[in-house]
Amino acid sequence: MDSLGQPQPMATQNNCEEGDNKSNDNMCKEVKASLAHSTVALVEEEPEEIDPWDLPELKDTGVPWSALDTKGKVWRVLVSVGKFILLLGFLYIFICSLDVLSSAFQLVGGKAAGDIFQDNSVLSNPLAGLVIGVLVTLLVQSSSTSSSIVVSMVSSGLLSVRLAVPIIMGTNIGTSVTNTLVAMTQVGDRSTFRRAFAGATVHDFFNWLSVLVLLPLEVASGYLYEVTKLIIDSFQIESGEAPELLNVITDVLTESIIQLDQSVINAIATGDPAARNKSLIKKWCHTFTNTSLMNVTVPGPDNCTSPSLCWVDGNYTITLKNVSETYNLQKCKHIFVNVNLPDLAGQVASVIKKILNTDFPFPFGWVTGYIAIFVGAGMTFIVQSSSVFTSAITPLVGIGVISIERAYPLSLGSNIGTTTTAILAAMASPGETLANSLQIALVHFLFNISGILLWYPIPFTRIPIRLAKSLGNITATYRWFAAVYILSFFFILPLFIFSLSLAGWKVMVGVGVPLVAMLILIVVINVLQKRKPRCLPAALRSWDFLPLWAHSLEPWDKLVGACTAKCCCCCKCSQLAVEGEEHKEKECVENNNKSHIAVYDNPAMSPEKEGENEFNLELNILKNTRL
Repeated sequence: MDSLGQPQPMATQNNCEEGDNKSNDNMCKEVKASLAHSTVALVEEEPEEIDPWDLPELKDTGVPWSALDTKGKVWRVLVSVGKFILLLGFLYIFICSLDVLSSAFQLVGGKAAGDIFQDNSVLSNPLAGLVIGVLVTLLVQSSSTSSSIVVSMVSSGLLSVRLAVPIIMGTNIGTSVTNTLVAMTQVGDRSTFRRAFAGATVHDFFNWLSVLVLLPLEVASGYLYEVTKLIIDSFQIESGEAPELLNVITDVLTESIIQLDQSVINAIATGDPAARNKSLIKKWCHTFTNTSLMNVTVPGPDNCTSPSLCWVDGNYTITLKNVSETYNLQKCKHIFVNVNLPDLAGQVASVIKKILNTDFPFPFGWVTGYIAIFVGAGMTFIVQSSSVFTSAITPLVGIGVISIERAYPLSLGSNIGTTTTAILAAMASPGETLANSLQIALVHFLFNISGILLWYPIPFTRIPIRLAKSLGNITATYRWFAAVYILSFFFILPLFIFSLSLAGWKVMVGVGVPLVAMLILIVVINVLQKRKPRCLPAALRSWDFLPLWAHSLEPWDKLVGACTAKCCCCCKCSQLAVEGEEHKEKECVENNNKSHIAVYDNPAMSPEKEGENEFNLELNILKNTRL
């Protein structure tokens, strides 16, 4: 072997060449069989650990452009143009489907959402207001709808801006469940599901962490209320019309499927009893309202418009009032207008990946994330829905086109984009209620800006990315845990907090404070176990002193697997039983058919055969009747 450790050929011994006995021949064979090896080759190389968060390499497997003839180039251009048109078409259908989905949720839960918002005594509790914002947004699957209800209540004076602040925070959390549900469609592949679910939940963690910091700050100091009030008082803002943007294109399809009357939800929220008997499905698209001065009977003189326009006729008090009558002119033309149902009844990817995940050269690499925030805000402003934008990028994160580090600022930008449309919508309010409407819209904007300042500028503070990756690893191993997460964080936890808030401050403090303290203690111990275990007592350096089910998901995974297997087995057994019954019925039918065929096809029996059959029948009867 040389000094570099390369194997050298072994010389053959002389006694192998010259020896005449058999023992020497055997030794020769053994020596020739054992070639020299380098000691470097004997060292086992450890397999390189693959980072599950590395983006897969996307390769263009097609024929290079230079290798195509003129016909092939023309064909490729036509195919590329066709794919681009199909991409736009499918994206249009996707956006319209989310709009229809939002309408369906509003149809199911719109009146319930209005009823929830109507109870002002509950809304006076900040935690209850936060939870109501979450639940109502989950019901209607649209933060713009729930925030518009809040704006209408603020405009009508039924809800103050200060009480509406926690509700706006809740709508921010509720809207992030849509892309989390979209991530569940990637559950088939573990690595894809890991990235997709982490890319969706990074938005959730940002909203929850922002609320954990800003809600106590708002209760203690009124930070969001005071800053937005200062902004409103400093500028002379006039009312105007909000732009429609993408709705001009999508409404052509979505309004041909179904149209909802948003004023019904707003009227229920503002306490109009007549709105409860109205359907959310819009029937008349063109109406005419005529206002005229008419005689109206009122309960008493105090209800008259003025003393000069009031007179008494016997037991009736009559006054002159402006009465508006609405005349229906033209019905809507969507599919459900006449339905009387109750409301409850590779190459492009490579380019995108390269553009979105490329950082600016040093020393301007830090600018890339902020550019992504502006891109997310601009795209959300165009589509006028943060759910549409974040749901569109979630599958791209799953297949590895967009990294989670780039999806995070895009999601933050979408939060800002959806607040700008609310600001423009608030500017269309009447002049007397413009200030309050615009202030609550600015609260939503300032809340997201404050959250970005908390959890993005310094890399160490980008905790949502680390939390989302940890949750992604867990759900990739135990995929059933994704459903547990969605149910716990978006339904069970909000309902639990809401129940405590209804019980009063004493109960909420008595139950909530110990739970929060225990949660903080567990987090601190986990951090110390990973970074400075020597600071902990020997018993707390691991959770092994607890039962396995209390600190590991493996027993729960076995339980879920056993339950799933049992359910599948029951379903399979019932299916086999049904198939067996069908098979037996089929055999009976076939046998009957055969017997009928035999009756009609067999020739007549001979008298001897008939006599023999009768004798055998008599013997069987005698045997059966013996005592």
